[in-house]
Amino acid sequence: MRAFFIGILFFTSTLLWAQDSTSVITLSEYLGYVKSFHPIVRQAHLVVNEGEIKLMKARGAFDPKFEVDYARKKFKGTEYYDKLNAAFKIPTWYGIEFKGNFEENTGYYLDPENTVPDDGLYSVGVSISLAKGLLTNKRMALLKQAKMFNNQAKADRQLLVNNILFDATKTYFNWLKTYNEKRVYEDFLDNAEMRFNGIKKNYEVGEAPAIDTLEARIALNNRKLSLEKANINYIKASLELSNFLWLSEDTPVEIRDHIIPDITTNDIIDQTLNTSAFDIASLDLDNHPKMLSLDYKLQSLNIEKNLSINNLLPTVDLQYNFLSQTPEIARSFSTSAYKSGLNVSIPLFLRKERSDLKLAKLKILDTEFEIQNTRLALKNKIDATNQTLTSYKTQSAYLETIVDDYQTMLTAEERKFYLGESSLFLVNSRESKLIDAKLKAISLETDYLNTKASMSNILALEKFE
Repeated sequence: MRAFFIGILFFTSTLLWAQDSTSVITLSEYLGYVKSFHPIVRQAHLVVNEGEIKLMKARGAFDPKFEVDYARKKFKGTEYYDKLNAAFKIPTWYGIEFKGNFEENTGYYLDPENTVPDDGLYSVGVSISLAKGLLTNKRMALLKQAKMFNNQAKADRQLLVNNILFDATKTYFNWLKTYNEKRVYEDFLDNAEMRFNGIKKNYEVGEAPAIDTLEARIALNNRKLSLEKANINYIKASLELSNFLWLSEDTPVEIRDHIIPDITTNDIIDQTLNTSAFDIASLDLDNHPKMLSLDYKLQSLNIEKNLSINNLLPTVDLQYNFLSQTPEIARSFSTSAYKSGLNVSIPLFLRKERSDLKLAKLKILDTEFEIQNTRLALKNKIDATNQTLTSYKTQSAYLETIVDDYQTMLTAEERKFYLGESSLFLVNSRESKLIDAKLKAISLETDYLNTKASMSNILALEKFE
């Protein structure tokens, strides 16, 4: 349904274009398309899917298991042995495993220890790791790390998507910049054409020298040349913007000539990028996605370290099974019929285990340094960006005054020119200064908008759940 309405939107826009009308696409609408349909944004969600799959895989280590071990040997008409061993195992969180077992063994050369009743032998028991593997083991560690990886993947996804939106936002601002520059040259081209036509008529009636028409034509052609360059820059910016515009089913969209940027973007930039309520004094970097990602990484490494510490312990595995010929009678399982075992293993030098522990500690130390450096870098970036924004506001006020003053000087110079008290050279000079000032104002506004986008990206203000 959403794709249908989007299709209607673009179809309607096409009709408007056919009627020589224009359609404005705001930054908010544009970013909405990027969030919903851009392939890289959709690819970022695969990171979370991968984390969920790995989590499910880790949980699989605790799935109950049904095992069957069957072996039979028959040679020259003699059945040497026929052995069946079926078991059902239930792993638990700690180093404890419950087990139900059935044995049925027959054969002429059967080992006496494998002799069981004719109807088979049932057993119910438990296997416990008393030292290594009791409080933590590999499957427990893998499950905990999978949970950390899943949380880390969500934080990394937010960072990745924010970077895509940041690039898309800067591309929109460049598109807006080239559009505003094109508008400036269009306005001054109209002025140059009017001035040239007026001077040409004055020349034809003998009220202006021929040199003035030549100078007016040079100014006119310069304006046409500048406008042509501005048009090319605008077309290139439009194509760059199209790289971020997609519809459903991976359909790319190309910006048409009738679609233009919102020239009031500067007035609503804080609402669009969610920077209006930002307070640098109350900033909590601990909730920043980058810091969260590193924190989950550190927690995962601590799990690995705890596992390495546990591996220093000796292996002491105890098994105890109650035996019965009649499992349907609960009282038939008693301590008088049992099978037990004890397995003890102690590495003499523990070189592998001690090395694993040292490596785990080094990884933790490395991550702690990275966390400290990242926290400081984020803080300094935010402070520098905030000061840059303040400076841009001051510069903008100065440029606004400069533009107004140049406009006043140009108007006065044109009045003097029409009264015969000035020259066309001075009028063109004043106009060139005004054009440069307006272009500087447009460039400064773009820098300000890009810095706002940088602040939003640094803070990772967007949320994607």
